[in-house]
Amino acid sequence: MKIRPEHQDIAQFIQAFRLELHRFPELSNHEFETTARIKAVLDQYQIRIVDLPLKTGLVAELGDANSPHLVVLRSDIDALPIEEQSAVDYVSQNAGVMHACGHDFHASAALGAAILLKKIEHTLPGRVRVLFQAAEEIFEGAPALLATGALDDAAVIFGIHNDPTLPVGVLGSKAGALTAGVDRFDITISGTGSHAARPHDGNDPVIILGQVIGAVQTLLSRNVPSDHNAVVSITQVHSGSTWNVIPDKAWLEGTVRTFNQDTRELIERRLRQILQGIGDAFEATITLNWLAGPPSVVNDAEWVEFALEQAPSAGFEALTVQASPIGEDFAFYQQQMRGAFIMIGSGGPYALHHPAFRVDDRALFPTADYLHRLAVKALEKLQ
Repeated sequence: MKIRPEHQDIAQFIQAFRLELHRFPELSNHEFETTARIKAVLDQYQIRIVDLPLKTGLVAELGDANSPHLVVLRSDIDALPIEEQSAVDYVSQNAGVMHACGHDFHASAALGAAILLKKIEHTLPGRVRVLFQAAEEIFEGAPALLATGALDDAAVIFGIHNDPTLPVGVLGSKAGALTAGVDRFDITISGTGSHAARPHDGNDPVIILGQVIGAVQTLLSRNVPSDHNAVVSITQVHSGSTWNVIPDKAWLEGTVRTFNQDTRELIERRLRQILQGIGDAFEATITLNWLAGPPSVVNDAEWVEFALEQAPSAGFEALTVQASPIGEDFAFYQQQMRGAFIMIGSGGPYALHHPAFRVDDRALFPTADYLHRLAVKALEKLQ
């Protein structure tokens, strides 16, 4: 993807900035140095920073501060608790923490977009707010930012996420559900322990655990219509501590991914009913802790079409992609305003959250250019 000569300096700057963020990743709600680095660049380019009560993360604003027309560009800045194994020469210097989801790429692209918008700020027919959002990985950042009221009058919000399954030079999205609603559950089974040689003296929670695991698999196969995509996965199981003692408790944890609110509610309701029934049958206490995450990213059809139409001007090929079962707290913004979430090809070869994950920086400046063009055209559309 070609970069025009007048943009070479910005392209090199944001690439260097991206590598710096990658070297020093920070976990959700602890992105203090990341926030400081972004703020320093915004100050360097005399880009306004909105005064908000945020622990970490920040919001930049460009254009006419008094305009009623507000377009929002969203990026995220937090990293993951993963030990990096990418072997790049800019590997993480913070042990056990890694930008394994590409938020360093997102933040640097958004910073580049802000710099490009600053150059034409006097011509903008409205306002653009650029979000450098904290705590996306734990789904807390978007609700916290919305609670500040900073986006109360926003007309539309655009977000990006790199996608290693798409090649560099391609971006994609779709109308309707693009990502899944994400819920987490953990289940505690309380029985009665005993010596392993005398199981009749107790109420074995391990046996009950097996019944629960089997029954959970029926949540989809016998409750959800075949044309409604959903996933239920059990990811951890724990019980006991030695070979000759039946424990008194068993515990399991998992996740539910859905693309439809009715399906989401159905799965939780049926899981509670199934656990109650098994508990009654085995005379045990089974408790469910349901931890609701973000709903599906549901893209506005008009704004997705608009976003894809702008792709060629920044050198991208635009595709309509399939929905993905990943979670994204961008969905919380879409509960308050119209929006479109776009996947940017980052070239693989490793999946998101893999310890060897890396992005192809050839996509970085084109993404910044795309975001700045998207904001300008959106403001023009709102006139």
